[in-house]
Amino acid sequence: MKIGWKREKADKGIPLILSIVLVFGILGMIVFFVARRISSEMSSSAISNLNESLDLLQGTVEAILTKEAEFQKLIAQEISMAKDPEEFVRSYNQNRTMVKVSLIMAGDTEGISNTGDVFTEDGIEFWDGRDVEGLPVSQSYLNSMGTWAYTMKCPVIKEDQVIADLYVEYIYDSFDESLPGGFYNGSAMLYIMDAKSERLVLKPKGMGERNAGHLNLQDFYRANKILEEDIQSEVERAIASRNNIMFYHDIRNKESLIYMWAVNGGMLYLIGYVPIEAIQQEGKAVNQNILIVVVVMLAAFILCCILYYFNQKQQNKIRKEREREREIHNKQLAEALQAAQIASNSKTMFLSNMSHDIRTPMNAILGFTTLLAKDAENPVKVREYTRKITASGQQLLSLINDVLDVSKIESGKVVLTIGKFTLNNLVSSVDAIIRPMAHAKKQNFYVSVTDIKHENLVGDETRMNQILINLLSNAVKYTPEGGSIWFRIIGMEQRSGQYEHIRIEVEDNGYGMTPEYLKIIFDAFTRAENSTTNKVQGTGLGMAITKNIVELMGGTIEVFSEVDQGSLFRVDLELRIPEEQADKIFWERNSISRILAVDDDEEICKGIQTLMKDTGVLVDTALSGEKAVQMLKETAKTQNAYQIVLLDWKISEIGGVEIARKIRELISEPIPILFLTAYDGDEIEEEALQIEKTGILAKPFFVSALKEKILEMQADLNERNQIAKQENGRVLEGLNLLVAEDNEINAEILTELLEIEGAFCEIKENGQEALKRFEEAAPGEFDAILMDVQMPVMNGHDATRAIRASSHKDAKSIPIIAMTANAFTEDVKEALDSGMNAHIAKPIDMELLKMTLNQYICAR
Repeated sequence: MKIGWKREKADKGIPLILSIVLVFGILGMIVFFVARRISSEMSSSAISNLNESLDLLQGTVEAILTKEAEFQKLIAQEISMAKDPEEFVRSYNQNRTMVKVSLIMAGDTEGISNTGDVFTEDGIEFWDGRDVEGLPVSQSYLNSMGTWAYTMKCPVIKEDQVIADLYVEYIYDSFDESLPGGFYNGSAMLYIMDAKSERLVLKPKGMGERNAGHLNLQDFYRANKILEEDIQSEVERAIASRNNIMFYHDIRNKESLIYMWAVNGGMLYLIGYVPIEAIQQEGKAVNQNILIVVVVMLAAFILCCILYYFNQKQQNKIRKEREREREIHNKQLAEALQAAQIASNSKTMFLSNMSHDIRTPMNAILGFTTLLAKDAENPVKVREYTRKITASGQQLLSLINDVLDVSKIESGKVVLTIGKFTLNNLVSSVDAIIRPMAHAKKQNFYVSVTDIKHENLVGDETRMNQILINLLSNAVKYTPEGGSIWFRIIGMEQRSGQYEHIRIEVEDNGYGMTPEYLKIIFDAFTRAENSTTNKVQGTGLGMAITKNIVELMGGTIEVFSEVDQGSLFRVDLELRIPEEQADKIFWERNSISRILAVDDDEEICKGIQTLMKDTGVLVDTALSGEKAVQMLKETAKTQNAYQIVLLDWKISEIGGVEIARKIRELISEPIPILFLTAYDGDEIEEEALQIEKTGILAKPFFVSALKEKILEMQADLNERNQIAKQENGRVLEGLNLLVAEDNEINAEILTELLEIEGAFCEIKENGQEALKRFEEAAPGEFDAILMDVQMPVMNGHDATRAIRASSHKDAKSIPIIAMTANAFTEDVKEALDSGMNAHIAKPIDMELLKMTLNQYICAR
């Protein structure tokens, strides 16, 4: 069976080989005949190209003549308008074309020229009926400079009367600049001949090789051995009838094509010759190229046949795959068309959404304002109305900020403010905002940080905070009551020792998203539309802003979601690690060299060890309370005793509090015990603090948070916080503030708010007046300056620089707080760069203002 199959395969191969040989023979014959035909056609084409080149040269010479005639007519018009035509001609400057300008007044036989000579028409022979643009042209002649020239005659007409004749002498040498430097690679020869005198008046530069003595047509015949009388007679008839003529002749043992081409109706002739080999050179090159192409094509044909023979099945498979790809491509085109149609409606949808979302808080503000006017005497209702007006205003401000933020991102004006920050502060600030929102909806909020090697990083903390707030607030909004939200920061494998590769995950078990919406979730002005999510207000810009910020940081963002199953957002970023060593002095100063971490989650224990690795502190771990008690008991009376215990709040069934009590019973000298908890500290604080020398440390664990807690415990900050709470009620009491504010309504509101807090203020309507008042003030008269930025006469930045540069005693030390509607990151940076101490965005948050003023005034 195998032998039969091989024979059948060989039998099929023989016809294919014969077919290839036959195709080779046919192609060879075709190439031969095509080459001959192309050679013939290229020769005809070359002659045609020569005709076109001569037509072009003819057109160039005639264009020069026409331009000269038109210009001479313009000069004649100027002379007709001149008060003294002869003086005009005498003062006319020569140029390279017009070497002599002359004028003979009507009725005179002599005239003047711009060369100062007396001019007569004697010696100038004009053609019978030969003209350029209606101007008679003379026969060619040698002028006073020994150069071939010709003259045109133009009447000077004034008030329909010929008052003079204008004669302008032109030289043929001026044609040389306009004619080509050569054609057919310089092998062609060209002269310009005056037809009447048969004189060769111009030999263009670079036009072929010539023998000396070519003065006229007869010289041209003798030099090139064109002695046949019939040819010369035919040439004479062509010149007499002003026709073009071409003929073949041997010149210097080379077959050449001789041409004589009429210019301006036979007034001039272009004469010369082109060797036939130069004409056919292009054809030979084409034939050679065709031969190369044919050889390559034959080789390709053979290769294709071989590939076709051995890979026919594979080609069929590829063909089917291409058909499938074409179907997919058509489907993608249809989807792209649908997406484009959706995008075209996005503005309408956005305006519709924004109209509803903006009108909702605006309606509340206006409604409660009306009620406030009616119930102004009822303090309870006034406080309730103002609280609701404030909440609606904050909601409206959030919508406006989103629109402005995406506008700056799309215009490319967003600039990252790079600085050092800690993951502890970032997570804590986000947790403080999101956890109350989650608790209000009875949701579970879980935070975890794992495998992070460095908690001190370099980046834009504000923008990082914005990313997290956008993702987490959306998770809270689109998760029903009782749902769960997970916020994770995961340390990934580092690609570079200088960068920490972190992954941020925000997951929820909420409503989820459809596959169609997942494709456009990061487009601006889009929101998921269904009966549930329509109750959630927003601009539809949050995800677009988040994606743009992530990409601006060089990161990536992904989303995974299923309807009614929840969503997962994943952000990957690489943040630079600051070039500084771990703070080992802190631990040495506080005599901390060994810590025991107790948690039944092994990953948390490993995370604590990783973060504490560079501090010089040894971290031991225990996965149960019993193991922890045993380890503490074994090391209690040794030099390697533990100085701090980190104890999980819910490590076992009995809980961390019971384990802490056992530790206190077993060890006589109490060591600090910090309860690690992922829950709100207020829920466990009372029970935990009943045990001596204990505190609460929120999960996830951070070294900086541990250091802060140690300092709190050492300084007994509980007592100082209690004192601060008592004093915080009227922190602005008795302060005298200088305020620069150009808006009267804003100034009135701020004055009232400050008076409620017991502070005094003096309002100035621009920066210049504020500067003048500060310089006139006694030292210590003002406790701080609240500075608006956008003001007439002098803005806030310039005013601040002027105050800092003044000679006033308080110029360098007085706190200056920016109080402006310019609320972007770069606005904050510009305010600080100008010399301000802090930046507060309008509308003013009194609690933030009180805290800021208290911070900087107390620091003086």
